[in-house]
Amino acid sequence: MPKLDRRGFLTGSAAVAAGTGLATALPTAAPARAATAPTVAPGPEITPGDARYPSLQTGINRRYVARPEHVKMVRSTRDAEDALRAALAGRKRISVRSGGHCLADFTCNPEVEILLDFSEMTDVGYDTGRRAFYVEPGAHLMAVYEALYKGWGVTLPGGVCHSVGAGGHICGGGYGMLSRDFGLVVDHLYAVEVVTANKGGKVRTVVATREHDDPHRELWWAHTGGGGGNFGLITRYWFRTPGTDGAAPTAQLPTPPAHLHASAINLPWSQLNEKNFLRLMKNYGAWHEHHSAPDSPGRHLSTLFNANARKYGALTHYAQSSSRAILDGYLAALLKGTGLTPRAVDRPSGELAAMPNLLTPRKLPWLDAVRMVGSPNPVWANPLARVGLKSAYYRRNFTDHQLRSAYRHLSRADNPDTAMVLLSFGGAINSYGEGDTAAAQRDSVFKVLYQTIWSGAEDDRKSMTWLRGMYRDIYAETGGVPATGGVNDGCYINYPDTDLADLEINTSGVPWHELFYKGNYERLRAVKRAYDPGNIFRHTLSVQP
Repeated sequence: MPKLDRRGFLTGSAAVAAGTGLATALPTAAPARAATAPTVAPGPEITPGDARYPSLQTGINRRYVARPEHVKMVRSTRDAEDALRAALAGRKRISVRSGGHCLADFTCNPEVEILLDFSEMTDVGYDTGRRAFYVEPGAHLMAVYEALYKGWGVTLPGGVCHSVGAGGHICGGGYGMLSRDFGLVVDHLYAVEVVTANKGGKVRTVVATREHDDPHRELWWAHTGGGGGNFGLITRYWFRTPGTDGAAPTAQLPTPPAHLHASAINLPWSQLNEKNFLRLMKNYGAWHEHHSAPDSPGRHLSTLFNANARKYGALTHYAQSSSRAILDGYLAALLKGTGLTPRAVDRPSGELAAMPNLLTPRKLPWLDAVRMVGSPNPVWANPLARVGLKSAYYRRNFTDHQLRSAYRHLSRADNPDTAMVLLSFGGAINSYGEGDTAAAQRDSVFKVLYQTIWSGAEDDRKSMTWLRGMYRDIYAETGGVPATGGVNDGCYINYPDTDLADLEINTSGVPWHELFYKGNYERLRAVKRAYDPGNIFRHTLSVQP
């Protein structure tokens, strides 16, 4: 199966076998088979005596550390198969990592005996046999955007954090600043290659596609939002937007806008009180509630709004749109009645860089805007960073109780560094039904991420107690969690929150899987029973067979 790599040159089937284990085009319904001989040398097994080992024991969140017998660097599908066979033969507990951005203990925890690391599988290109773009699991999102745009002028509507690995980002649903325009990343997923193991421990590699006659279609569906570490080892994704089967490659994925109009403003805490804080947040929620239909012109605008604690000094708001008129109208609606005077963003705020030149909106080439947003990473920049994380989808505007609670916590001088991050949702995302993909939240208009970051284990209890208390208070009207079906609609699995599976913390009566997967959980369990009946791939929030 010849392919075009990220530089656009035609390469032979040997190189394809190195990346996917596919040497010839296969019928859609057939499982992919590894090549008869590997063309890429197997990756090393890095043991505790190796100088590299300490850097591989943990991911982005230093609260969670693994002490595996070895970290296996996986370099091909055949390598993944062999590594899984060896682990099963030795009855070893495994975990899986692509980019290392999982903020829970899915990958790094004391039970792990072998950690399978896919960060060296980073290829991105076009597969002429499957007529789809492929992405390997270790590719960082920025590398994916650069390769697709420079090579073909297309993109995927993925996240803003540059160093997130594709492996976990995609199978959790995947969204970003272009999702209101083009949907979730998984709305463009055509196929996924997965190394699986049956109850007897037999390892096989399956390619599951969205074709309706594919016997593995349910496995494809499970990877459209069912979360990572559940069904097998993902070694490749393929993408082609539905309805573009016969089109040229340059028309098979979304074409981003040539330019974006971007705005970045700080709203100082010195100007805030409870009344105008509520008005500001209500303005945000109202605009999104009224401009989030799939056909709304407002879908061409997205935001990243860091409602930082008073300790930071300001709330930081970023917005971008392909239309200056839409952006100007939105900013006016956001600030209406607040009496706030925006100031320049003169220092980094979370994943937003200092943007002092964007106090007045500026027109930027799309790729420049992508590189700018997400360029700082407050966690990677701190090798001691410990993180707490929670989330909520919003179907409608905030309630007064939620905002008064948020203001009370954010405005306190002893807030350790907890922020409430608001992110645009809706638009094209909401053109799908709840069961069309495993990503079930398809009528939300924005989502909120709650996070706190600290550096020492001695502050673990204090920081998590603060975050848990804030979250519980904000959602007190629905039992302390953002229950589904009302104002809120649960949580995002790529912002994993293991508290929700702890009945001593989550006393709401709403099970964790309802919050993340809603009515899709039983279907995910059926896929689990079919492809991982031995529950080999498991973690704190994994789908249970």
